[in-house]
Amino acid sequence: MSQQLILDNNVQQAKTLAWWLYLVHGASFVFSLGALSFIPLIINYLKRGESAGTFVHSHHDWQIRSFWWYVFWIVVGAILWITLIGIPVALAVWGLAWLWKAYRLLRGFIDLNNNNPMP
Repeated sequence: MSQQLILDNNVQQAKTLAWWLYLVHGASFVFSLGALSFIPLIINYLKRGESAGTFVHSHHDWQIRSFWWYVFWIVVGAILWITLIGIPVALAVWGLAWLWKAYRLLRGFIDLNNNNPMP
């Protein structure tokens, strides 16, 4: 016997919005290295409350946390860059931050499509 998850209209709309927000975060990440991710971030903050009590709420939290941690590591890299001696370390920090953010976007997108909440 297979299990089928039936989503009501509100949950389906919230899921669709989160899906689009993952795409916009991803496009911003690829084309501006995340500089324009503040646009979907604002929408995440505005729409997160509407999805309370559903698995989609965890995806909004996931995207918000991903954004702020990415910003943190970009700032750490910038501070290292200023020291000049830390330039190679800054490049490594930025590269690792980029890979981490890509992982978070892909994992969230896949889990959203599978109707799984994020940790």
